[in-house]
Amino acid sequence: MTPPDSPRPGGPGGAASRATLTGRTGYDESFLGPAVPLPRPLAPDLATVVLPYTHFSVVLRPDRRLAAATAVCIDGQRLMEGVLAREDNWRFDPRLPEDRQVGEDIYHDNTLDRGHLVRRLDPVWGDPAECEAANDDTFHFTNAAPQANVFNQGKKLWQGLENYLLDHAAEFDRKLTVFTGPVLHDSDPPYRGVQVPLRFWKVAAFLQGGALASTGYVLDQSPDLTRDADRALAGATPGGPPPLGAFRTFQVPVSDIAELTGLDLGPLPACDLMPLTRAPAERWRRLESPDDIVLNG
Repeated sequence: MTPPDSPRPGGPGGAASRATLTGRTGYDESFLGPAVPLPRPLAPDLATVVLPYTHFSVVLRPDRRLAAATAVCIDGQRLMEGVLAREDNWRFDPRLPEDRQVGEDIYHDNTLDRGHLVRRLDPVWGDPAECEAANDDTFHFTNAAPQANVFNQGKKLWQGLENYLLDHAAEFDRKLTVFTGPVLHDSDPPYRGVQVPLRFWKVAAFLQGGALASTGYVLDQSPDLTRDADRALAGATPGGPPPLGAFRTFQVPVSDIAELTGLDLGPLPACDLMPLTRAPAERWRRLESPDDIVLNG
């Protein structure tokens, strides 16, 4: 698929620029120093569109109308100290036909949330105009995917991973690049013409000891079928959203995420800080708190 028009000159500030998304340069693969390319599908026949925003980019799969991956640069020393107002003004990206984006139709009159892929505050750094543009840019439907609206410890942990990792990277200028997306599987349950992802993935990259390092995570919202499948699926109704389980967060090998998603993650699997293990029960580490994260190789 032909990518959208390249950004035109001009900064991201101003109402006209925010409406048309001109001047967006997107994710910077050299942000950390060592090059970390934007993730792309390995399958040569799988079409994607790269959409640049302020300090982040979305790699959209039009066949699923959802992002295959997002990539954001986070400058922890320049994050906006105050909190910009959250208006929840979700909208289509004007650079792409609306029928290739999942819009409001899937989210109304049900229990599904518009789950931010690039967390709202992560790209909000720099001068005031950049911060305002970055905040606004995260509210495009291309940066969302349907998630259960339950808020439990697993989802709280998922939403706070970047904060924890920024603290870990404090002695290295508090810079992170974070890659996030849904696991787009053929077996995802359909709802209102959209297949709802049951898992989400995240890979963080940063410098440790002067070298590139990475860690990988999976958020699982699939129903828990291990105890009582009938009860887990009891919420299913004709025409209703799929019954989704409580969020479970895992630290997993980055190589597993590459295999799970079919994405080329470049140098990130090779610099993973999570030691590989052959035991299936130990390969995915269930996280109950940030203290469970392995960051020492």
